[in-house]
Amino acid sequence: MSSTTSPEDRESGSTFMPKFDAAGLLGAIVQDSQTGEVLMFAFMNEEALAKTQETGLAHFWSRSRGKLWLKGESSGNTLEVVEMLVDCDQDSLVLKVRPAGPACHTGARSCFYRSVSGQDLTRKD
Repeated sequence: MSSTTSPEDRESGSTFMPKFDAAGLLGAIVQDSQTGEVLMFAFMNEEALAKTQETGLAHFWSRSRGKLWLKGESSGNTLEVVEMLVDCDQDSLVLKVRPAGPACHTGARSCFYRSVSGQDLTRKD
């Protein structure tokens, strides 16, 4: 944020000013644009955000691999971004998408396919 940008500008202004964390990342919740189902959560850096805006396909930053990735680049299960929402302090996003197949690398429609009860997991699909 520049010295002339106030928190109020970021919170209620009309300019997109993403606030990346100390590692240069912001969180992105991915949601099916038709059903509202949460499909996955991933991180974006400045390059991933720019590629997503440029191509209309969701790109993310892989913390484990240390590289940019296009969701579906090997599986074909891309995520077409229909709408991008930013939270009040611009440090996280919601991507409303049209998925071209399962969102999870396990083959499940959503990465959130198990419910938690104490220490037990129950598959939801």
